[in-house]
Amino acid sequence: MKSIHSLMFSIATIGVLMFPAMSGAASLEPIDSTGVQIQRQEQNGITYLSGGIGEDEAKAIQQATGYNLHMTFSIGPEGKYVPDVELVIQSAQGQSVLTLSQAGPLVYVQLPAGKYTVVATRNGEEKRDTTDVGSAGVRNLVFNWKGDE
Repeated sequence: MKSIHSLMFSIATIGVLMFPAMSGAASLEPIDSTGVQIQRQEQNGITYLSGGIGEDEAKAIQQATGYNLHMTFSIGPEGKYVPDVELVIQSAQGQSVLTLSQAGPLVYVQLPAGKYTVVATRNGEEKRDTTDVGSAGVRNLVFNWKGDE
């Protein structure tokens, strides 16, 4: 009995360590964490999540809190998720604050308040958007390319 209790405690501990920023805000559906490979990452002091391949991984990112810029990358009229986007986020002064290769299909970023230009490139086709990230609330950007697989 003690070994079962220890096993359950270990599984619960791993779940907490893998998803420290999780919340039930987006979906209360259970997530099969065995296939989820999402980890908080940092570049230039900017914290972000990138991934969302598979339903459970997408749910895990969508339930994460503490990110004020949410981006979705897709192709075609059906909005099929794509994970192969080159991403650059630039400050209002034109300085790159985050540069990712093979990003997506979901990217959640925690940025300081300010104006940013987001450049997303897939198969040589560039999409740009500007956003004003405030100190409260979430900005959502969706980038969709023609379905060219």
